[in-house]
Amino acid sequence: MIEVLLDTLIDTLKLIPFLFATYLLMEFIEHKAGEKSEETIRKAGRFGPALGAFLGLVPQCGFSAGAASLYSGGLISAGTLLAVFLSTSDEMLPILVSEKAKPSVLIEILLIKLVIALVAGFTADIIIKLSKKGNSDRQIKSICHDENCHCEEKGILHSSVHHTLQIALFILIVTFLLNTAVYFIGEDNLGRLFVNAPVAGCAVASLVGLIPNCAASVVITELYLSGIIGTGAMISGLLTGCGIGLLVLFRINKHNVKENIFFLFSLYVIGVVMGTLIDLIGLSI
Repeated sequence: MIEVLLDTLIDTLKLIPFLFATYLLMEFIEHKAGEKSEETIRKAGRFGPALGAFLGLVPQCGFSAGAASLYSGGLISAGTLLAVFLSTSDEMLPILVSEKAKPSVLIEILLIKLVIALVAGFTADIIIKLSKKGNSDRQIKSICHDENCHCEEKGILHSSVHHTLQIALFILIVTFLLNTAVYFIGEDNLGRLFVNAPVAGCAVASLVGLIPNCAASVVITELYLSGIIGTGAMISGLLTGCGIGLLVLFRINKHNVKENIFFLFSLYVIGVVMGTLIDLIGLSI
């Protein structure tokens, strides 16, 4: 349990710089740059899915947490957030490097995730634009109101720290519960899910990937390296494995539960479909 506590603390501490930078930016835009700057950022968001897909490739789930906050504040589009979630791989890259996987393997996996994230992100934004449903009416001030940060009275720095600590505490508690569950269940037992359901490997992998914990990407990557699961199942799990991003989204965007479920459902469906397609065409990495 000491290891569980340490892992929980380290996972949370790694997120704090990203969360603080995100909230500091949001508070500055809201209270210093003005509504025109906020609107300019929204309009520039037409290229957001491309930027989100590339940033998500960086082996750090902090980007997905930050993106969830930016979306909740209305600064980035749904397609951008979806692209970040799909391209994020949490601990996949460090594990492949530590296991001395061939550079070609790393490049191919990242390219597959990048292409899927780009296509899904831009497609989502186009569909939402055509349906005239977006998050343009959402404002950063709504987050401040919900969290009672009193930013108008105490300044943007105090507000940024307030938001960061609140979310960090929430992540700390939930991550501890998840790490404890994984500790008692065991990563080996998680791995047996794939062995016992070979036909539905992609569906199971996508489900495991949705667990907001680095253990999910660790298990999926190690099972792939050991030959227990194939390329399709591996890609399925890594597509849905967006780290702590979904957890932050459900916490911050709590007044739009349907939207949160949409992201959850979309990630799962895309993961299963793309993994199955990869297996059907016989693609092997």
